[in-house]
Amino acid sequence: MRAWRTIILIVAALTLLLAIPSCDRNMVFEEYRTVEGNTWNSQDIMKFNVSITDVKPVYNFYINVRVGSDYRFANLFLFMKTLYPTGKVSVDTVECFLADVDGRWLGERSGSSIDNRILMRKNLKFNEPGLYSFEFEQAMRDTALQNIEDFGIRIEKAEQ
Repeated sequence: MRAWRTIILIVAALTLLLAIPSCDRNMVFEEYRTVEGNTWNSQDIMKFNVSITDVKPVYNFYINVRVGSDYRFANLFLFMKTLYPTGKVSVDTVECFLADVDGRWLGERSGSSIDNRILMRKNLKFNEPGLYSFEFEQAMRDTALQNIEDFGIRIEKAEQ
């Protein structure tokens, strides 16, 4: 009887382990950078290199930012530079809304941190395969932006 319980537990554990990766099968890239001392200086560039091999599907591009509850702004402005495999460069200004007009945080709260996943581009098409570099610079008035804990990006295949 004990042997059967052990076998059932092993099978259940293996099934669970195999199911976990399939929950996020659309994710192509996700990476965070910890902001040293929770202070993002305007000269500190967050750089992410992403290899895109499949240009057939469309993708969703997210900005992930974790702030402390003492973050004093409702938004976060960023300069985003994209370097394409062909050498082309584009620069955008991005505004991330972190709180609503009443000051309530929009992200998921965990203790004194608020996790935000902001959809930046929906149904993005990569025209050529290769290495894309995404560089982010905080563009707020404060050159030393306090209470930014982590910053990252996520790219996933869009649901069709």
